[in-house]
Amino acid sequence: MGLRGACARRHPDYGCPIAMISLFDTKTPLEPLKGAIAAAIANVLEDGRFILGPEVTAFEAEFAAACGSAESVGVANGTDALELALRGVGVGPGDEVVVPSFTFYATAEAVPPTGATPVFCDVDPDTGCITAETVKAVLTPKTKAVVAVDLFGNVAPVPQIEALGVPVVEDAAQAAGATLCDQPAGSLGLASSFSFFPSKNLGAFGDGGAVVTSDPEVAQHVRTLRFHGSKDKKTFDFIGRRNAARFYDDAGIAEHVTPMVAVDGANPAWHLFVVKHPRAEELIAPLREAGVEARGYYRSPVHKQPAMSEWGSGIELPGTDELAKTNLAIPISPVLEAGQAAQVVEALGNAISALP
Repeated sequence: MGLRGACARRHPDYGCPIAMISLFDTKTPLEPLKGAIAAAIANVLEDGRFILGPEVTAFEAEFAAACGSAESVGVANGTDALELALRGVGVGPGDEVVVPSFTFYATAEAVPPTGATPVFCDVDPDTGCITAETVKAVLTPKTKAVVAVDLFGNVAPVPQIEALGVPVVEDAAQAAGATLCDQPAGSLGLASSFSFFPSKNLGAFGDGGAVVTSDPEVAQHVRTLRFHGSKDKKTFDFIGRRNAARFYDDAGIAEHVTPMVAVDGANPAWHLFVVKHPRAEELIAPLREAGVEARGYYRSPVHKQPAMSEWGSGIELPGTDELAKTNLAIPISPVLEAGQAAQVVEALGNAISALP
């Protein structure tokens, strides 16, 4: 499969047009599935059950099985999934919930609506994930739960955190298909939350989310909350993103930047392929000039956001601050080719060499 969407710039060595390698290629993987997807949509239109119909029920069962859990409850989006998971495990007013600051804002945003207080902890700058040590540093008698984020598709060391004696809600929004010691992401905590935002490993046409748990009481609580307080797809193959990550290794990416490190025992699904460089932000423009899309994530961590000043003011999180400054996401998708990975690595090397 060749590069598509050539822009006006040309490769300096070969004279051929340079194509932009997208950070997310959400279109190409869908091409062979269009017929089946159209038929499935037509069936829903014909049936007329658009909210929590039989397709949702079937998906919930299949997704729970894929996650190695007993129950899956479909919800509107990943943020709702996390809030409902927290409420499902009993988080409420007066409680504290430990969350990382180096994460998407929604991780902490989901806490205040429960009535609880977010308490920020640091991350390991090599893995991007919280650890038992960073969590232990902020535990108090009011801690009701810990949100362990499977950042960029890496899997947080949930069993080690649970050993501290506090329930863990696994934020697996970016980690569908990943494993930790052969256990699927989403099966590690008391409950977990997923996002099906279109760019995720398992994306929807629009938005969606799910709460996954093997605790029947938690599942029933979430189902009740999902429907205003009232009681009244098949197997997916995620191996492509891991192959793409190996293409980067083979192309010598570690000679130019520092790739994220997998948590011990984890087999990440790499929702994002993130590397680190001291001048990461300065690399974005020259990479784009070379036809490579890149971006930094969470440059201003959650605990430094104005809306979180009540809970984050004065906190020192050195690992978070380091990763916020140095991270850079480069293209990853199930259809990224070895040649494209080599092109990205070459562009990185050139961009770094040209830094003043």
